[in-house]
Amino acid sequence: MSDRSREAAGAFCAAQYPRLVGSLALYVGDHAVAEELAQEALLRAFRQWGRVERLDAPQAWVWRVAIDLTNSHFRRRRAEQRASERLRASVRTPADDCDHAWGLAVRQAVAALPQRQRTALILRYYLDLPVEEAARRMDASPDAVRSLTKRAIAALREQFVPDMSALEADDG
Repeated sequence: MSDRSREAAGAFCAAQYPRLVGSLALYVGDHAVAEELAQEALLRAFRQWGRVERLDAPQAWVWRVAIDLTNSHFRRRRAEQRASERLRASVRTPADDCDHAWGLAVRQAVAALPQRQRTALILRYYLDLPVEEAARRMDASPDAVRSLTKRAIAALREQFVPDMSALEADDG
């Protein structure tokens, strides 16, 4: 590209930039994205200046390129959103289905259990392992796993189920 052609391309791009950014900002709703799209469209015009300068309406060509880039941007964004939604849906856990406050309270109560009780409870009920498999993973006897699980459940019940005797005493 000759110096004269480079100057003409630079002058064209500089003249088009403010209006292109302004119109794309209205179209996209985000000034920063509009700037990026306008820069990309004008860069393409600069690189192809020999062809663009011979067009009847080079401004219309740049606008068309900018709109095509914008539409591609929207398509990519929608595809990313759909992929994120699919990913979130595929990694759902039973804890995700709980009411957030309730789930948080349960997780905190389980975290507060002694380590071996917590491990037995998670292996048995979250991972749904048989007693024998949980015992093997904990390097404990099946009876020990049953006992640890029973104590963990009793501790959680004590925390989450109201004391019925206290309620009965209030009635009297």
